[in-house]
Amino acid sequence: MEKEKTTKHGALTRRNFLKATGGAALTGVAAGTLLAGPRKAYAADMPKKWDSEVDVAVIGSGFAGLAAAIEAKEAGSSVVVYEKMRVPGGNSIINGGVMAVAGSDMQEAKGIKDTPDLMLEDMMKAGLYLNYPELARMVAYQSKSAYEWCKAHLGCKFGGMLLHMGGHTVARSCPTGNYSGSGIVLQEVAKLKELGVSITTGVYLEKIFKGADGKIAGIQVRENYRFPKGDSGTAKTVRTRKGLVLATGGFSQDVRYRMTQDPKLIEKVNSTNQPGATGEGLRELFRIGANPVQVSWIQLGPWASPDEKGFGLAPHFATGPVFSYGVMVDPATGKRFISELANRKIRADAIIRTGHAAIGISDDEGSKKCGGPPGTVDKLLERGVVKKFDTLEALAAAYEIPYAAVKKTVDDYNSYLKAGVDKEFGRYLQPDAKPIGKAPFYAVRLWPKVHHTMGGVQINEKAQVIDVDGKPIPGLYAAGEVAGGVHGAVRLGSCAVVDCLVFGRIAGKEVVKAVS
Repeated sequence: MEKEKTTKHGALTRRNFLKATGGAALTGVAAGTLLAGPRKAYAADMPKKWDSEVDVAVIGSGFAGLAAAIEAKEAGSSVVVYEKMRVPGGNSIINGGVMAVAGSDMQEAKGIKDTPDLMLEDMMKAGLYLNYPELARMVAYQSKSAYEWCKAHLGCKFGGMLLHMGGHTVARSCPTGNYSGSGIVLQEVAKLKELGVSITTGVYLEKIFKGADGKIAGIQVRENYRFPKGDSGTAKTVRTRKGLVLATGGFSQDVRYRMTQDPKLIEKVNSTNQPGATGEGLRELFRIGANPVQVSWIQLGPWASPDEKGFGLAPHFATGPVFSYGVMVDPATGKRFISELANRKIRADAIIRTGHAAIGISDDEGSKKCGGPPGTVDKLLERGVVKKFDTLEALAAAYEIPYAAVKKTVDDYNSYLKAGVDKEFGRYLQPDAKPIGKAPFYAVRLWPKVHHTMGGVQINEKAQVIDVDGKPIPGLYAAGEVAGGVHGAVRLGSCAVVDCLVFGRIAGKEVVKAVS
């Protein structure tokens, strides 16, 4: 495909975008959604009396919801934050804690030149140009300000090894000090406490009410809700004088619903997400007329291991020691079969096509490049997720890999390092990478897990939710994984954090401008 032209600001022109996508991304309607009949049918009957009132209600307590709540409160509005699970944080608090930033101080310290334009180009390329360019551009261009806000305003700590994640042209992924999303979430929670805003957990969103004028009037929730019992708790209504922010995340754990979008994602396909990622908030938005976009694009994480539950710790080992400083092979052949730094979809699809788990290989030098919490490698060894061997031959025997073939693979890779070019897959080679060969050797089994749902409701640059007629729904905003269009077909690693923070902050600033 001919390289897309950009404006002087780096955004794809509308003409080139439509040419690249055939206009598909702008239609925004996925097959099999719940949109049929008159839209009035989607608005629940208005309560005669409200149990409580507030300027702004935020549903969801991950990166996006908490950022929205902070901005709305600091703008002078009263705010409530509701979380359906018993603890705040959602997927964000178990996130790997790595944030893509164009032009960070960590890049400057290493002499890495990066620009928002380059980050935008990487996002669009990975997304197969299905990204809504105006949304992707905001994430790229505001990545640095979101990062600085985390540091200066929230007191978040970033450090450790700047990561070069798959699909990115340069190393731009900044890890939190504890290699966990909690390094941001807990600081957001602390800021809200300082502002006098509490997070009420065990509150489930049941209904969104629209007034006769089409504006969001309020919500019905169930207090003291016990996941996953939909009828648990007590129903309460809340009038939202200014508006509502939905930051309820994706639906990776909702097997029934994700199978309506991708029938291959049956119950046996595990997920990295926390149990509450079940998409009820998204479907309620559909019911009141929000426009669904790209809901069938569901991302699998290629760095996940079948030998541990959920997200686990294996992704830290796979991302650094294996994908950046080692090799991944098909155990049936002993050969590499894809660039270890291709985007997530390319790698996940390639692993699945083999029909079995891939084997990630690293040596002693590579193992030192493992991120994650302190002692990650030791914990992985204790749990048997990563295994250690005195020789490459012993490793090959343990996984029934043809030794001669895997030795040739390692030798070839080492020769590529010396030549400065990967002659097989064109993988980026780390400047500080050393030849694989120093014992002990390490191995991890890799098999994709459902990780991120790219689709959701359509939003604009103000984080307003757009209806099926292409118009903003007054008083309704969305941010984070519940919103679609930002990432297109594939989300690049570490772009979720910045997406949530950028649009969460925007939603919080914009919702308070609504007329009550």
